[in-house]
Amino acid sequence: MRPACILWDWDNTLVDGWAAIQHGLNATFTAFGMPHWTRETVLANVRGSLRDTFPGMFGAEWERARDIFYTGVRSCHLDVLNPMPGAAEAIAAAAALGPQGVVSNKQGALLRAEAAHLGWAPSFAALVGAGDASADKPAAAPLFLALEACGVPAGRAVWYIGDTVLDMDAARAAGCTAVLLGRAPHDGGVAAARPDIAFDDGHALAGHLWSLARAGVGGGL
Repeated sequence: MRPACILWDWDNTLVDGWAAIQHGLNATFTAFGMPHWTRETVLANVRGSLRDTFPGMFGAEWERARDIFYTGVRSCHLDVLNPMPGAAEAIAAAAALGPQGVVSNKQGALLRAEAAHLGWAPSFAALVGAGDASADKPAAAPLFLALEACGVPAGRAVWYIGDTVLDMDAARAAGCTAVLLGRAPHDGGVAAARPDIAFDDGHALAGHLWSLARAGVGGGL
């Protein structure tokens, strides 16, 4: 059935901004005398927000690591940002169904700068990033914050669309429908994600959303 509201993950769901994340991490690793990560290693390991992961990675110096990382990311993130295939079409299709927002574990200020850079910010009633809510994904708090801005209660009529197990866990924590975009090859595959619905790519998702919009079927799952 047609969703009443769609919430999106950001990185690897709507955009490819991994080059900036890799650059920021490797600048940090250089400062700490640690080995660099390849793009594949970044894709396989980056899930949680910085405030949830850096203390375990850098111990008592995690705040210094944070500052180095964000300096590196800010130096290039808008230059290397690209939409994922089918993302713009999927956003347009979602707009025909109801309000939409973004819930990401990327720092809120970086998320909002990237959405503005792509000209997508007006499409979203909420752009919630790491640090904006009392806890970050996989907690439900950032989804609830986004839904408050959308004016829609949490429930199965809300789709949360992401590319990782963590995203699916966040959707379930909020009582929303967990929608996997892609096959999650970097995260154990579809079986590990256990989505309610899955789409191979943004083009397939956009086509499905347009079909729901044209059908005009009310209600949620």
